[in-house]
Amino acid sequence: MIQIGKLNTLVVTKEAEQGVYLNEKHPSEREILLPKGQVPEALKIGDSIEVFVYRDSRDRKIATTNRPRFMLGELAPLKVVSVNRIGAFLDWGLERDLFLPFKQQVGRIHKGEVHLVGMYVDKSDRLCATMKVYDLLQSGASYKVNDIVSGTIYNFKEAYGAFVAVENKYHGLIPLKELYGNYKIGDTLELRVKNVRPDGKLELSMRKTTHLQMEDDARKIMDVLEENNGEMGLHDKSSPEEINQILGMSKAAFKRAIGRLMKEGAIEITNQGIKRNW
Repeated sequence: MIQIGKLNTLVVTKEAEQGVYLNEKHPSEREILLPKGQVPEALKIGDSIEVFVYRDSRDRKIATTNRPRFMLGELAPLKVVSVNRIGAFLDWGLERDLFLPFKQQVGRIHKGEVHLVGMYVDKSDRLCATMKVYDLLQSGASYKVNDIVSGTIYNFKEAYGAFVAVENKYHGLIPLKELYGNYKIGDTLELRVKNVRPDGKLELSMRKTTHLQMEDDARKIMDVLEENNGEMGLHDKSSPEEINQILGMSKAAFKRAIGRLMKEGAIEITNQGIKRNW
């Protein structure tokens, strides 16, 4: 059976002015057109060719030798090329843009943005995009604790944290206690695997291992001091919310970093906050 959304190896059955017609070696359905501009010069009746199959503007199955940015069952970040009241259209590398229905969107989207999407076949046997990718992700990746991975945020849940598609393929979660700074759906981050759950899903951290993260945090504090004439209105009694807002780190990480800087003689703590010593 010829499958839309996937690569199919088909046989040339006849030639026509508008291109060539293709079918399976043992036909089980109607022939589909490979347009003239995509027919290789040496292709002839009886030859096999690998094509991607989707539907044209008149909802007819059509073949192309071009490769889309992803296939059915995969995920990919795609650019929004237009938005209207029923949905949006995404550039997936083919002549006809991919439709993202309004009901398959997560949050408001705008032209020019890039969003991670999956692909599905709707009730009319057409290919569509969806931002609801949870059920399209896999578990059981071969990552270990402290591995560094790339992940794209695809949803937020107040009770859990940020849901992440790791390498656009695997389930990941940044728990609330590991979520620092302001991020939005579609942001791609470098993350550390903090835990591999028994079901194979990944718990992720935005922070490195403690000794490496402390170096980064200390450097960040010194950079902020440099930008503010050597002073900062934070100290060890500042609230976690205030520290997170200014530095994007937890209070525990902040205290570790200023402790190190004080030990090195780089800063001192006053009633007004932190002061650089040089």
